[in-house]
Amino acid sequence: MVLGTDDRVFALAMARLADSLGNSFLVIVLPLYIASGEISLAGLEGFSTELLIGVVLSLFGLLNSSLQQFTGRASDRSGRRKAFILAGLVVFGIASALYPLATTYWGVIALRALQGIGAALTIPVTIALVNEYSTDASQRGGNFGVFNTFRLIGFGFGPILAGILITGGFASNTVVTYQVFGTGVSGFDAAFAVAVAGALVSLVLVSVLVDDPEGEVAASDDLSVAVFGSDQLFDPVFVVGVGTFFMATGIAIYATLQEVVNAALGQGPFLFSVQFAAVVIANVLFQVPIGRASDRYGRRPFLVVGFALLAPSVLLQGYVPEFQALFPATIFGVNGPALVMILLRLLQGVSVAMVFAPGLALAGDLARRGQSGTTLSVLTTAFGFGVAIGPLAAGYLVRFGFATPFVFVAVLAALAFVLTYSQVYETAFLHEDRTEAPAD
Repeated sequence: MVLGTDDRVFALAMARLADSLGNSFLVIVLPLYIASGEISLAGLEGFSTELLIGVVLSLFGLLNSSLQQFTGRASDRSGRRKAFILAGLVVFGIASALYPLATTYWGVIALRALQGIGAALTIPVTIALVNEYSTDASQRGGNFGVFNTFRLIGFGFGPILAGILITGGFASNTVVTYQVFGTGVSGFDAAFAVAVAGALVSLVLVSVLVDDPEGEVAASDDLSVAVFGSDQLFDPVFVVGVGTFFMATGIAIYATLQEVVNAALGQGPFLFSVQFAAVVIANVLFQVPIGRASDRYGRRPFLVVGFALLAPSVLLQGYVPEFQALFPATIFGVNGPALVMILLRLLQGVSVAMVFAPGLALAGDLARRGQSGTTLSVLTTAFGFGVAIGPLAAGYLVRFGFATPFVFVAVLAALAFVLTYSQVYETAFLHEDRTEAPAD
């Protein structure tokens, strides 16, 4: 047991850390790579570089999320979770290795699409394994907390490391060249190599330390997701999935608004990067204790409070520029309004932590044996769609005013609160029979 967690769950968490680190590298690398002139944009002169970059970044999330229900169900029916994860990591690693050979925009599009397919093979199946390893419901929230913590460490700190690797330092804006065995390797190629290494490390960890659970029951042929509940209007997993989509949209809107936020708050890129990372940092700090607390006190209280906190924490971010005259110009030597934004982003991160692990644990509580991939992919799919759509929504809505994207997400969070409060019941202490899958 590591950190009080099943060793297999910890191995999956470390594998996802390495995988997420490699994938998050590309979130920073690909926009710079496309804009660097190394990629031919012939025939695309009528489109802005920003739009072309946005399509590449969104494609991964849209394709990955669209396929997760099918890959989750397929892994349920085969019972071979490990094979799906390994196949996905191989696909992702090969695509990362081929980026230096891509010379056109369409080549980059094809490789990013291939990575989306690889991610769809790994994400819902990995989550399903964490759930199936949590045979005791009193450990499920804690296990998901540990898993999400390490995944978020990779996701949150990968972009920072990528920026340093490409430019060779914090202050430089020039792509560096490294000498490796007497051969010049650009910062871009070095970053792609790290993405490949992340996939390889994950591959080794899963191969050696992860096994398929024994005795899983084959799932039914029904690919549909339950929308309506038996004792209430909506199915609780569907409701948490909707809330997860709204939550992920709120996380993702901020990346698109960098120039607008910096201009409004009179700050530079460094403070923006801290603000962006604040949500992830709060998640890293609170995922495990909140997940374990949900095992003891239940999933529902954390979900309700999480969505109740999400709405005001996002809404207030939209009005920091309008009320910045009320804040000191500097606080401990830091731009006052920028520091207020950091605090609000941390608060948003706490709300996300209160939804993430308890939400996955709730879905795991309700997943019948042999159907973890299908049930939990509802949440992973919702999160992926939110991350993909958030930047696009922010880019459109900001034309109506700085606060508009934040108000939009706050309204969604309020709706998630109402749905969760009225439709989600407590699942942590259920003792139903989960050994049989429903009949076809």
